[in-house]
Order: sequence, then C-alpha cells, then structure tokens
Amino acid sequence: MPPPRRARRAWLRDGKGGLLDDGLVLWFPGPATVTGEDLVEFHLHGGRAVVAAVEGALRGLAGLRPAEAGEFTRRAFANGRIDLAEAEGLGDLLAAETELQRQAAVGLAGGALSRRVEAWRERLLMLSAQLEATLDFEDEDDVVGLSASFQTELQELWQQLDEALQAPSVEVLREGFRVALAGPPNAGKSTLFNALVDSEAAIIAPQAGTTRDVLVRPVALGGVPFSFVDMAGLRDEAADPVETIGIERAHIEIARADLVLWLGPEGEGPAGAWEIEAQCDRAERLTKREPIFRVSAVTGENLGALKRALVDHARGAMPRAGETALNRRQRDLLIEAAAALRDMEQRDLLLAGESLRQARLAFDRLVGRTSTEDVLDALFGRFCIGK
Repeated sequence: MPPPRRARRAWLRDGKGGLLDDGLVLWFPGPATVTGEDLVEFHLHGGRAVVAAVEGALRGLAGLRPAEAGEFTRRAFANGRIDLAEAEGLGDLLAAETELQRQAAVGLAGGALSRRVEAWRERLLMLSAQLEATLDFEDEDDVVGLSASFQTELQELWQQLDEALQAPSVEVLREGFRVALAGPPNAGKSTLFNALVDSEAAIIAPQAGTTRDVLVRPVALGGVPFSFVDMAGLRDEAADPVETIGIERAHIEIARADLVLWLGPEGEGPAGAWEIEAQCDRAERLTKREPIFRVSAVTGENLGALKRALVDHARGAMPRAGETALNRRQRDLLIEAAAALRDMEQRDLLLAGESLRQARLAFDRLVGRTSTEDVLDALFGRFCIGK
C-alpha cells in the first residue's frame, strides 16, 4: 500500500501477472475523503483498451463492482460529508455549460445555501428555547416570559426568508431563459428563430401554416443560456386538425415562456411581450408604430442589437456573482418555513411552538436531515457513473 495521499508509480498487473499499464496509484484513507470512506485512485493512460483491461481485472476481485450513477456522491451524503443542498449543487455543476451556470452551481455545491439555512435553524432553536421556557416554567420567579426582542428577531428571520425567496430560479438557469416567438402565420417567426439560434433548425416556406409543432433550441448568447421556441402561427381558423393542435401547443408555450417576441399586429400580443417588427427589409411587411426592434433576419439589420437586449434582459433573471439560486424543491421548503413563521403572529404560545417546529422541519428537509428515498433517487440518478 503506498503512503497516504502521495502518488506512486506502479506496474499494474492482472490476476495472472499480465501487465496492464504503467500508471500512478493514490491511497486516501477515510474519513477525511470525499465519501468519508477509504478510496484508491488509479491514474492510467487514457486509451480505451487500457481502461477496459484494468476495469476487467478489478471486476475479477472479490467484493468489487462498478459504481452506480451518483453512488460516490450519495455515499458522501450518507456519511455526512455533504448535505442535500450541496449535492444538488454538485449535480448542477456537472451539467453546467455556461459561466453563469457554473458560478451558481459552485456556490450551491460549496455550501452557500446550506450555511444560510444552518444559521436560520440556529436562530429558530434559540427562539424555540425561549418559547418553551415560557411555557414550561412561567410560574418560576426567574422566568419573566418572552423577551421584548422575541418578536423583533422573529420578524427579522421572516424578512430574511422573504429576501431569499427573491433569488432567481435554478430551473431558468439550468434550462435557459425561455424566449418564444409568436404571431400569425408568415410573420417571419421561423426565419428570425433560425437567425437567433444560428442554425437552419426551422423549415421556412411561403405557405401559411408550415410550422405545425413546437421547436425548441438551446443556445448560449453572451454566456447566458437561452431556450428559443418556434411554434405554429396563431389564427382563428386552422387549415386542418394538425394545425389546430399546433396552435393549442403554441398558446401553452406562450404562457410558459419567460419572454415573448410578438411578431403579430401591434397591441395584440400577450402582456409583457416585446413588439418586434420583423422582415423590415420587405416592403409588404406588417408595420408597427412603436416596436422595440425593427429587424431583418435576412440582411441582419438590428439582429445584433436584439441579441444584446435579450442578453441584458435575461441577466436580470439569472443569479449575479455570489448570489444563490433556488430550485423548486428548495423554494417550496423555504415558502413552507416562511408561512409557518408568519402564522405565529396570530397564534397562542402552544400553537406558536408548533409553528417553530414546522419551520425547523422544513429547514431539515432542505438540507437532507430528513429525506425520503424517492427524492434521493431522483437527485443522484442525474449523476454520471462513478460520480
């Protein structure tokens, strides 16, 4: 066995003495390891045949098997090396494709959210202790009831949770800022869509109703992840049942989008949509009095300005450097904790104590002190084999 945490050159051989590789071996004794258990690393030459041969030799040893997807991280969680929020951040880090995604994932994996939750939990414990002392020993001379600062501390904690809930969504960061291009048939949606994603992803034809289904393309602009959505043109009477289904799906996508680029008649788009006058190189185009942009996907006129505006707008929905984003599970639990604290203002002391307990349980579930197997299976199933 090599000395701990020092790389040693070794001739790796199979059970019959056959040479497999000339590599490096490192031994990491637990519990000061990523999983809390003893670990050994083999650093091999990268050829597939070399790796396969070493894996084959290891499989022949009693008690060894390949790691399952996410198993190392799950063992780290089970052994208390990381909590559930940090594990979720690590999963996001493995999937990060843009700098914004990487920054947010690093903060979560590094325990930024976990430290805040732990601080909130400690404050809850102190408040609970004050409340329990009042309930259990209110007849004692040395217990004078709740301190004057109790309600102030409770209000401050609730305000901190409310501020935390204003954080951007991990789903927006992970899936990309969703931009839907909407309008009637032949408004130039697919042409503009292809220009924005820099690909001939959508079929373009002069016939109305060419686009029948929803087309989504992820792309990074200025380091910001986007998902652009092309869809069927909106009109009252479809040409056939297939187009009718496409229009129904288009309405669903409009409601789901973070931003809609409206290429139809001015003022008829959904609330908050950007008015876009497309095909500005054509004399017979649909004109608008006050569009946010007049663009041509054919000549490129104002296309760069539109992209820059989209990047600036999307950055407002993304976490800033050092800011923690929340996934849906984390957000729901913080909402639950905040609601429990808010209810305390109208409850007697016994019910107030139960509200504090419910808030504390929400914090415990957030970091995985009490976690169900289905939550863990869903999380660690996202990880690569061996991670």
